[in-house]
Amino acid sequence: MATTEQLKSERAQAWREELRKSKNAKARTETPRVKMNELDPKYRITNNEEVNSGLTVEQAQSEATRCLDCANPTCMQGCPVSINIPKFIKNIERGEFSLAAQAIKETSSLPAVCGRVCPQEKQCESKCIHLKMGKDAVAIGYLERFAADYERDNGLMQVPVIDNKIDKKIAVVGSGPAGLAFANDMAKYGYNVTVFEALHEIGGVLKYGIPEFRLPNVIVDAEINIMRQMGVEFIPNVVVGKTISYDDLHEMGFDGIFVGSGAGLPRFMNIKGENLIGVMSANEYLTRINLMDAGRAGSTPVLKGKNIAIIGGGNTAMDSVRTAKRMGADRAMIVYRRSLEEMPARVEEIHHAMEEGVEFLTLHNPIEYAGDEKGRVTKMLLQKMELGEPDASGRRSPVEIPGAQEWVDVDVVVVSVGVSPNPLIPSSISGLQVSRWGTVIVNEETMQSDVADIFAGGDIVRGGATVILAMGDGRRAAASMHEALSK
Repeated sequence: MATTEQLKSERAQAWREELRKSKNAKARTETPRVKMNELDPKYRITNNEEVNSGLTVEQAQSEATRCLDCANPTCMQGCPVSINIPKFIKNIERGEFSLAAQAIKETSSLPAVCGRVCPQEKQCESKCIHLKMGKDAVAIGYLERFAADYERDNGLMQVPVIDNKIDKKIAVVGSGPAGLAFANDMAKYGYNVTVFEALHEIGGVLKYGIPEFRLPNVIVDAEINIMRQMGVEFIPNVVVGKTISYDDLHEMGFDGIFVGSGAGLPRFMNIKGENLIGVMSANEYLTRINLMDAGRAGSTPVLKGKNIAIIGGGNTAMDSVRTAKRMGADRAMIVYRRSLEEMPARVEEIHHAMEEGVEFLTLHNPIEYAGDEKGRVTKMLLQKMELGEPDASGRRSPVEIPGAQEWVDVDVVVVSVGVSPNPLIPSSISGLQVSRWGTVIVNEETMQSDVADIFAGGDIVRGGATVILAMGDGRRAAASMHEALSK
């Protein structure tokens, strides 16, 4: 039985341990959030180099110490693919960087991608306990990128060992984030997976929609290469629903089909002059430049112009306007009908655009385009707006100011006001139910459609989704299809 002196000693030791933890917790909350290293704005608009340079080892470990390792990690509630965030961050703090990357890959197939393009500030970081204490959230996205980059740059990327081979074939339509996440999980289960991509490059929107100054192609290719080594087959230049049909896939012996064909149909505003030469969709503009090397000698042509207007305020609009600066525009403008506060683009992207000299014409809306005798756009008529009452989304609705209009010179107009789902798959498969917006209707828990062997996810279901939400769809669909095929 313990003596009185022993009990006193044990209590004293317990108090000292509590005091140590308290001091450590205070230090973790008082350490300022790390700042991302970036290229100088004047330099970066002259090239396509990645703007964010990543964290140093010292920066990453210092930021990792800010994580309080909560008993109930609310940050994980904001992650669509359920990454064990405290686990990977604590590995970084201990200097176990490879283990950190492995922890992320337990549930995420594209950590280096997600660390760069996911809106962490609206997802995992928005749930960080630091925010409740009036502090900045832990930089989860920066740390995810650090772990993935460390693993890749040091030749430590590992190919998952697949012990159980299943003699069934799975087809994936589209190689965007939903399709890749699905293919990765199904390959891990042991299935023979084939991914069909309509374009000549594998990666979907990760390649054609996001510029290399935000997501370098080598990063995407490195993640895809691991899947190739896992046995996933990628076939480009195949348009399912056109060059091969749903029946063809059955004849080829596929037991299950996942549709992740995205939302590649651009929307326009249906205003006067929208058919003039020089008015194009953001989808076309970015695809020509990102995927087809437009503007370079001997490659796909693209209209450059000196005065370029991008219509819209989302991330695609920011990608387009920042691309325009790099293509040599003297005046690159964002035309957005609401205020800066209502703009849906990531704060970081808006900040980078401002640093790079982009002009923001907020509370303006184009109502007409005019052109020259050759049919090329030369100017746009802008209607000035003011904010009224909130709409269904909670954002204040833009209202026209009577008589407040102005003409602005433009050479090129890029319309970035949204996209619609790719109609090829829905229109080519009998019995596949679609919504009035053209999205494939699925069970939200299983991602299964009314056609039993077809599952779907990403933009073809959501109409518009972030990379990580699309990946979450792919993972849910893989788990559900595996369960269905195992019965």
